[in-house]
Amino acid sequence: MEKPAADPLKWLEEHGDAMYAYALLRVRERATAEDLVQEALLAALQAVDSFKGQSSERTWLIGILKHKILDHLRRAGREKPLDAGRIPGEDTEDYFDETEHWKKTVSEWDQPERSLENEQFWSAFNNCLERLPERLRMLYALKEIDGLETEEVLETLNISTTNNLWVMLSRARTHLRQCLEMNWFTA
Repeated sequence: MEKPAADPLKWLEEHGDAMYAYALLRVRERATAEDLVQEALLAALQAVDSFKGQSSERTWLIGILKHKILDHLRRAGREKPLDAGRIPGEDTEDYFDETEHWKKTVSEWDQPERSLENEQFWSAFNNCLERLPERLRMLYALKEIDGLETEEVLETLNISTTNNLWVMLSRARTHLRQCLEMNWFTA
């Protein structure tokens, strides 16, 4: 079976917006997101012969972009320390029981497939994600959205221990839950 031919001349037009949105969600700076997309497209152009067609062009390009973002975050982590990621007014005892499970369930989450397909949900989710402190937002995106392994997240964000990572991830989840309860779910 012959692999599909990659067409670099159409990459920016067909995949540029998706790549930019992916990068912007992770780095929050327009100029940096644009630079990362350009770096990814250049790297893809240099590696176009390695595209085997086992995934879509977009998936392949986003994969390259993901690695460029990780490299950027590693460099940024070495260049400046990030804040501890505390959210002012945070009180997790109200949300978790002694076994670290949620004390209450989200009232409108009985049909998740319907909510996940809803554009308004994703708009509210992205707004809530944007409100997180930078370090928590990056951690949440890398671990929960991108599915990176714990060790890779520790290295990328220069987090000292696994325990610190899980505490920070718990804070991010708590903040997202509070924000979604106020902006999406109804009681």
